Amino acid sequence: MSRFFATGSDSESEESSSADEITPKAPGTTLKQSLLLSDDEEDTKRVVRSAKDKRFEELTNLIKTIRNAMKIRDMAKCLEEFEQLCRAFLKSKNIVDKEGVPSFYIRLLADLEDYLNLLWEDKEGKKKMNKNNAKALSTLRQKIRKYNRDYETEITAYKENPQESADEEEEKEAGDSGSSSDSDDDDDDDDDGVSAKAFLKKKPESAPDASKFLKSSKGSGEESSSSEDDDEGGWGSDPVGSGSESSDEDQGKSASLAVVFLKKTHESEKSADKKVSKRKKIKKEHLEEEPEEGEGEEVEGGWEKVKGGVCLVKEKPKMFAKGTEINIPVVVKKLNEILQARGKKGTDRAAQIELFNALAAITAENNLGQGILVKIKFNIIASLYDYNPNLAAFMKPDMWKKCLDCINELLDILFEDNNIFIGENIAEDSENLAISEQPFRVRGCILTLVERMDEEFTKIMQNTDPHSQEYVDNLKDEGKVCNIIDRLLDYLETKGSTEEICRVYLRRIMHTYYKFDYKTHRRSLGLPAESKSEQDQDESEGEDSAIIMDRLCKFIYAKDRTDRIRTCAILCHIYHHALHSRWYQARDLMLMSHLQDNIQHADPPVQILYNRTMVQLGICAFRQGMIKDAHNALLDIQSSGRAKELLGQGLLMRNMQERNAEQEKIEKRRQVPFHMHINLELLECVYLVSAMLLEIPYMAAHEFDARRRMISKQFHHQLRVGERQPLLGPPESMREHVVAASKAMKMGDWRTCHSFIINEKMNSKVWDLFPETQRVREMLVRKIQEESLRTYLFTYSSVYDSISMHTLSEMFQLEIPTVHSIISKMIINEELMASLDQPTQTVVMHRTEPTSLQNMALQLAEKLGSLVENNERVFDLKQGVYGGYFNRDQKGGYQQNKSYQRDQKGSYQQKHGGYQRGGYRNQNQNNY
Repeated sequence: MSRFFATGSDSESEESSSADEITPKAPGTTLKQSLLLSDDEEDTKRVVRSAKDKRFEELTNLIKTIRNAMKIRDMAKCLEEFEQLCRAFLKSKNIVDKEGVPSFYIRLLADLEDYLNLLWEDKEGKKKMNKNNAKALSTLRQKIRKYNRDYETEITAYKENPQESADEEEEKEAGDSGSSSDSDDDDDDDDDGVSAKAFLKKKPESAPDASKFLKSSKGSGEESSSSEDDDEGGWGSDPVGSGSESSDEDQGKSASLAVVFLKKTHESEKSADKKVSKRKKIKKEHLEEEPEEGEGEEVEGGWEKVKGGVCLVKEKPKMFAKGTEINIPVVVKKLNEILQARGKKGTDRAAQIELFNALAAITAENNLGQGILVKIKFNIIASLYDYNPNLAAFMKPDMWKKCLDCINELLDILFEDNNIFIGENIAEDSENLAISEQPFRVRGCILTLVERMDEEFTKIMQNTDPHSQEYVDNLKDEGKVCNIIDRLLDYLETKGSTEEICRVYLRRIMHTYYKFDYKTHRRSLGLPAESKSEQDQDESEGEDSAIIMDRLCKFIYAKDRTDRIRTCAILCHIYHHALHSRWYQARDLMLMSHLQDNIQHADPPVQILYNRTMVQLGICAFRQGMIKDAHNALLDIQSSGRAKELLGQGLLMRNMQERNAEQEKIEKRRQVPFHMHINLELLECVYLVSAMLLEIPYMAAHEFDARRRMISKQFHHQLRVGERQPLLGPPESMREHVVAASKAMKMGDWRTCHSFIINEKMNSKVWDLFPETQRVREMLVRKIQEESLRTYLFTYSSVYDSISMHTLSEMFQLEIPTVHSIISKMIINEELMASLDQPTQTVVMHRTEPTSLQNMALQLAEKLGSLVENNERVFDLKQGVYGGYFNRDQKGGYQQNKSYQRDQKGSYQQKHGGYQRGGYRNQNQNNY
């Protein structure tokens, strides 16, 4: 054997003897020692590693870099390292095909995908990211999802049991390191020829104090020597035996060096540390006991097992000492004692509610009277509201149920005993809680509690998924809420002030105004009731919602002193009228209230209510066939492009500069619950159809007018989008249907227009959502026929000398009186230059409209006139007042003495000869 492979040299024996003297030191010194040792042995030791170890080490290093980048949320670094990892894994394909995909690789893929999904869902965190990280996040998320499809089975297996996967990986690594050291160092090493991984994982022999600091060990220092000889722990075996002296020296040396490179000694310790770190991350309330191998073998001075994880609970204050006489002063004292802990840090709110309930039970047992019981009930309800200290948080279902029950119990007590007077103006000193001839006086306001309950119900609905069954279940509680409000309304009508009655009336109105009264609607149409159950019969025989709204709102109009309650009541009343197609009442109430003048000074919830009312008013006008009124009512909301936000039905994505996180939270609290939403697609469709019926005839009438204005910018935008499409297929969305219908109407083809507006797809999306569906469809067909007739006459009047009204009636399937009425209006308004011949029932065209060439000449003259005027105005600013050719008139404009003069209709006339123009039509045909 060559000297190179010999391990029993003098230098090594000196090193081993000096290494025996090394004792365990602080963790900070291990790196320095390891560096010194590696420098000493640099020339005498070589570690030969297999290709598998090299490839896997490269993968491991890249994985460590990725995990470090994940900790600091450096997505750009993660993306760069992940691409390198994929390339390195591709190079290791031959080894992976033989050995299989390593577990640590699968673990990284699973963890990275979960981590990216968490970051993607964190919207606030994404907003705070810089541009590079946000871009890298989306790119890496797409790549990892695509990459993980090839390893779905392995990732699923890992996610089902991640702990076992980690343990198997460690065992495999230990076994691989042992086998690789056997194969590689078979001819190279003697007794000391151990691989680097196995060498680091060896347990020291001369470390008597180490077992005291380890949580679990297999035995004492004597047993550790026997475990070293065992091959099952992943130790490198030595196939070629050498002398006993060298083996003893090697054992001493390896024991001392292992102290320096000490890693975790047993698998049980690794699993324990991993579990502890996981518990710290998840912040579990209770710790589970860990199964350990050496349970029976306890080491002296070791750790004692205790059941941990439960925090120390403060002692609950005892209710009453044994033998204490229970009377009202004692109960009040105990009540104040419990109240002192309210709002303090560390107070157990659930325990406080239990104490209040126990106190109420003791009061009822000892018959201390209803006065003290009412006071305790007030505090119970207040503590239920205080259970969630955060304003944005909503009540849990069990707390919500307790709150409803407690308010009902409080109302029961108030209805049973008429001698109880409650109010905010009653001072605590003047309370009368004892049973006496005088009535009970208790400080508290039941109206405030019910208003808070109503707000909590709104928060519950805002924070529930509207498409889940849970939302439907929560919505059923609205009946209970309305029942409580009705009971409070009955109570306050007898004992409350006018201001309190107005407040509770408004609460009742807010739960009524947006609901369509189907029973009243069916009754007005003379239809029988749908079901014959007792509850439905009671409801159908009950008071109509219109009568209830009228009674409540009129009381507020007369008695309320605050503008806000009266404004909300007026808006709700208008909304309810519009919802039930009472157009004229709704319109008159809106005009008489003059709310549109100063609504911009109201608070945001009232502005949202105003926007909802205007939208409902516009939809009502559309149902009644008032197309122009409908368009005017919906114009402000739809032209802004923020209908969703203005109606309180959601937030639009904005930059952090426009709205910070705090403002976003405030706006979310203003959102309207889902069951009160107005269908935005229906709203947009009504607006676009109204704009189409107004805009298309106007465009046909003013085709050559240079000063033509747009009625609806949004409608024109949709038309331009439709024109820019390179390939026009059949319309799919609602907007495409309206654009296609507009093009057909422009040509005077009402049948095609009708087929695009009213079909199965549009019926299911829009028209079937109206209460009187068939009536709305008939109205739409009628309007399309009338406006198509007007568009046809505007477009093709220059082609005809005369046209029969009978022909027009057949073309557009309208009655002759209707056609006569439409044409007469057009002639009166000077929109159509024609006359009616009554005996022959024909329309005779005057042919006074200018030709296209004449129209262009007139437009050119107008533009030249305005150009001259602007040019001279600029010249005047530079030079001062002109003299000579132009003179300034009284109105500040310029006129040539014997040139063009602007007429009343905004065009130019020449005084002496030439052309004369009044608009673009001229009554005198001889001038053309």
